[in-house]
Amino acid sequence: MQEFTYITAFTVGLMGGVHCVGMCGGIVGALSFASKEDANPRFLALFSLLLAYNFGRLLSYTLAGGLMGSLGWMLAVWTDIQFIQVLLQLIAAIFMLMMGLYISGWWLGLARLEKSASVVWQKIQPFAQKLLPVKTPVQAITLGLLWGWLPCGLVYSVLVWSVSAASFQQGALLMLSFGLGTLPNLLAMGFFANQLKQFVQKQAVRNLAGGLVILFAVWSFYLSFNSLMK
Repeated sequence: MQEFTYITAFTVGLMGGVHCVGMCGGIVGALSFASKEDANPRFLALFSLLLAYNFGRLLSYTLAGGLMGSLGWMLAVWTDIQFIQVLLQLIAAIFMLMMGLYISGWWLGLARLEKSASVVWQKIQPFAQKLLPVKTPVQAITLGLLWGWLPCGLVYSVLVWSVSAASFQQGALLMLSFGLGTLPNLLAMGFFANQLKQFVQKQAVRNLAGGLVILFAVWSFYLSFNSLMK
């Protein structure tokens, strides 16, 4: 069952890539620009910066997932374990449903969550700006570590899901699986920015991606209610 959960998180990250391209496209573009004057072949220079940036970003996601999983563990220890886990799974399913609607563009309620959390990003952003333009992999990793805390409804939805894991390890692995799912889109963004932007902006693509995430939400609802009925 855990393997299915990780695969689901990976798929959600992959489908959510249509949102990632918009949220992280700017920093990926900055990395692409920084590699233009690099002494190495442009492809190798850009690829190393992109890998370093995403490595830092995934580290942030994994740490955040572990912390949220630990929070879920503490809640489960202090109360009825089964009830709390099912309740958290239901909350995660609601967030996943909102995420699917958000990705498809049918409902943008999660954008309000991003806006409300922007206060945190305002404290981090000055440090991130000092790292631009990025010239070295170390700078890229550091920027990725900071960028991983960017207010993002998609990330927050999976973080809520991580709480239901009720374990540091499982919460961390859940967020890592999600982060790996976002990786293909952001790596491709570094090389095919214009083409990828045009592709993900197509409503049919957004509908498909959002619809699949909604299906995962419905399945999560089913599993949660089935657990309550036992």
